[in-house]
Order: sequence, then structure tokens, then C-alpha cells
Amino acid sequence: MRVMVLVKATKESEAGVMPSTELIEAMGRFNEELADAGILLAGEGLQPSAKGRRVAFDGPGRTVTDGPFDATGELVAGFWLWRVRDMDEAVAWVKRCPNPMPGPSEIEIRPVFEAPDFGDAMTPEVTEQEARLRDDLARR
Repeated sequence: MRVMVLVKATKESEAGVMPSTELIEAMGRFNEELADAGILLAGEGLQPSAKGRRVAFDGPGRTVTDGPFDATGELVAGFWLWRVRDMDEAVAWVKRCPNPMPGPSEIEIRPVFEAPDFGDAMTPEVTEQEARLRDDLARR
């Protein structure tokens, strides 16, 4: 199964406080462990929401809002995409992670939808379209 591992933002990360050299090195070692174990598919840190934008949808309408955004604890400061056996394995890996922030922080783990999760909505045509897209992305 694939999971998205979300590092929640803090007041410090939203203020643009950069991690220490020690934390960068510790995260680098952790990422190497993930890669060596065949778990890591992707991962990056994100800049503060002040540098971002949100696009709200309402029918055909689109509204763009510049950051920063409220509710710091609900914002994401970074992510990993992992391939794991199950949620228990994902939790075990997260427990091994260095604290991603200088103080208290949270990491959220969410399963990624896979094609079978969509049931009958995944017609043969949609399945073929998804396969073409995956192939195109793999070639880039």
C-alpha cells in the first residue's frame, strides 16, 4: 500500500525558521534508511504558506487566495510518499523519524487511494487512461 506521510506545520515553520544542520543531517540519514528499505517513493519539505496560494472551487467559479493561511496545525510543512505493507509498518517508521521540528510536532499518515478502491467507477476506459498516464510519467 502507498501512504502519504504529512509533516504538520508549526508556528516556527510558518515563520520560515530553517532547520538546524543537525536536523538536516538526521533527516538525511532517516531518508537514506527509508530508501535502503525500499519504502521511500518521494519526499520534500514545503515553504511556508505565506508563499503559497489556495484555489477555492464553487461550481464553475474559482477564487484564488494568497497565503499565509490560518490554522497552522492543519497546514503541511513537508511530505513523504511511502510504499509499506500496512499502516502498522508506516507507524513504525514514523516512530523512528527524528522530530521534524525544533519543538512539539505532528506527523499524519494517510493511505493513498488505489484503483480498486474506486470500485465500478473505474471502468476499463478509465483504467486504461490511468495506465497511460503512469507510463508517461515513468518516462519523464
